[in-house]
This record gives sequence, structure tokens and C-alpha cells, in this order.
Amino acid sequence: MTGKPQDAPVEGDDTFTIRIVDTISAVPAGQWDRLAATAVDSTSAHTPRAAINPFVSHAFLSSLEDSGSVSQAAGWLPRHLVLEGPGGEAIAAAPAYLKAHSQGEYVFDHGWADAFQRAGGRYYPKLQMAVPFTPASGPRLLVGAGAGAATRRMALAEGAKSYAARTGVSSVHATFLRPADLAALEGADWLHRTDQQFHFHNRGYDGYEAFLATLASRKRKALRKERAQALANDISIEWLTGRDLTEAVWDAFYEFYMDTGSRKWGRPYLHREFFSLVGERMGAQILLVMARRNGRYIAGGLNFLGPDTVYGRNWGCVEDHPFLHFEVCYHQAIDYAIAHGLAVVEAGAQGEHKLARGYEPVTTHSAHWIAHPGLRRAIEDYLDHERAEVARVGEILGGHTPYKKASS
Repeated sequence: MTGKPQDAPVEGDDTFTIRIVDTISAVPAGQWDRLAATAVDSTSAHTPRAAINPFVSHAFLSSLEDSGSVSQAAGWLPRHLVLEGPGGEAIAAAPAYLKAHSQGEYVFDHGWADAFQRAGGRYYPKLQMAVPFTPASGPRLLVGAGAGAATRRMALAEGAKSYAARTGVSSVHATFLRPADLAALEGADWLHRTDQQFHFHNRGYDGYEAFLATLASRKRKALRKERAQALANDISIEWLTGRDLTEAVWDAFYEFYMDTGSRKWGRPYLHREFFSLVGERMGAQILLVMARRNGRYIAGGLNFLGPDTVYGRNWGCVEDHPFLHFEVCYHQAIDYAIAHGLAVVEAGAQGEHKLARGYEPVTTHSAHWIAHPGLRRAIEDYLDHERAEVARVGEILGGHTPYKKASS
């Protein structure tokens, strides 16, 4: 996989220069995190505050690189965009990777690649502006706070296109976008794509029973029964965070991760060292839900904590028990969000089974810049139809949540 020389500038105007760096360590952590800090969205029960989405933090991205989970061998070659001002200071950035495949992205473009290659084109390498292996919404154009954010976003959007044009990259993809980033990329002539996830929304519940009270009676009884069955056979649940995340705990969780990941994907993405590094660097932003039986851990779910959100990520087990996956990954995340006043649980990609457990359909967004005019026209037409279908399905799914229906 080839690309532009490492740490190479992309031309800008007299105000901005885009620099491409081949490792996150080329940008000091404090500088990167200052750009990643934003004011998060809130509900009426929560006050917006400046914060960093955990997945675009320097600690998370550097843990992926330093552990070798992200590397040329993995097919994720770092090519981060850094926007520099006249004095050479970093004033915006975007995590980005040169890729020779479409694995670990959760926004599927395999069909586009196959069609283009059958027509004689070369789809790979492509540039992916994303967080590897992480289908969680968040900022991708990191512009910090204050005036001029829209201009800096547009400069990053144009800079990514310039990089692609200069290197012969077929396309650039930015996934799981927040509205401001999507607007900037659409303004730079990128194509808009939508998909569906399922999120839990904490409407100021003062406890789990208050949440249950909002459900239809039949659904409420079903969840109580499911949770009781999940914890049968003397299974107990532990919430581990911060100093609780010992190497022995990570060893146990990694065994779960490898066993489940090997069956699901064939080759799990994350190396063992990754878990040690994120535990050391951002343990306070990690919630590990572990199930214990007969004195040993048998299953676990890894969550990351944002300022207003619980992000469910990885799950694994070494014993199969009815409903234990739902308990560890979905019910416990809701319990934690309610107990700690967090507004949202994002439980990962796909999964209509989450509806019955209090999660609701939410539209996710990505943007795509396609260099070849013919391929762009075909994809643009496809996306027009796909967005309409995603909206239609979302409306249908919204009518199948377990919540009480409003009386006429």
C-alpha cells in the first residue's frame, strides 16, 4: 500500500496548511485533545459541557497504534490530517487511515469496491476518516472550540480531497458523523449516507423501576423475567473501572474477546496490549461489566464512558447462559447510565433485538468523496434510494419499541 510521503504537507492557502502525519504521536497529546474537545449535545436533564469523546482522544488512538492493533500489517496505515495556521500551530485535525480493505469499519462499501474493480478501476487504497473498529458517533473533524470552527472544518474537508487527488486514492470516507461535520463535508461536495443503530435514551429516570414504568405491561414483565433468568445459576455482576482494571482482569476479558471474536470475525482486531494501554491511559473512562460464576469470571462487556454517553463496544464469554449477553451488554449499560445520570447508551452496530430492551432506532450518518465521475454518479444514485429506505425502516421500527403508546 503506497501513499504520500510521511509527514508531508498538502498545499493550502496563505492561512492554512494541511500536514499528513503517519503517527498520532507526531502531535502532542495536549494539543490533539484541545482540538478534540467540544461541547456535547444534551437533553433537558443534562447541561452541555466541554468534553472529549473517548474514541478521538489521543489516549485511545495512540493505544491502537502503540499496541499494533492499527498498523500497515493490519491494513490501517495512519495518515492523520493536521491543519496548521500561519505560525505552524495545529488548529484542527482529523484521524485518518490509508486502507487496502474495508474491514473494521461498520459502514459497508464492499459492493462499491467490487463493482469498480470489475469495471477495471482500482478502489484500494482509500482514505478512511474514522475511529478503527468503533461504530460510535462522534467528531471526526477536530476543530476545538471558539470562532472559525466552520472554516476549519471546510479546510479539513478540502484538504482530504486534495490528498486523495495528489496520491491517486480512489475515495475518502468519513463515518459516524456528528451534524456539524456532515454539513461541512456535504458543503465540500461529499455524498451523504445513512444507516440505523439502536440507542437508549435516559429521560431523567431516578431508577430502573422508573424506566420500567414507561414500558407496556407485557414488555415490562418480559424484561424482569429475562433479567432473572440471566442471573440464575449463581451468576453475579461486577462493574470495574479505574484501578479495578488489573492485568488479571484484562487477561480474563481478553480470553472472552478472543473466543467470541474468533467465531464471529475469524480474526479479532485488537491485540492484548491494547487493553493494558487503554486501562492505564484512560481507566476512568472505561466500564468493564464482568459476570462471575463459581469464583471465576465467565463473561464480560467493555464500555467506554463519554461525558453524557455509555458506549458499548466488545463482548465475550467462555460459558453460555440464557440471556447473559443481553444482561451484560444492554441491561447493565442502562443501569449504569441511570445510576450516573448519563443521557444515552450507544450499544454498537445493528441489532433489532435491542428494541425489546428499551433501545430506540437512531439514524447514523457518513460522508463519501469519490474521485471517479462514473463511480460517483452510480453511488450517488444508490445513496438517494438507500437514504429513503433507511428512513422508511426507521419509521417502522420506531413503532415497535416497548414503550407505552400515547393515548389518542
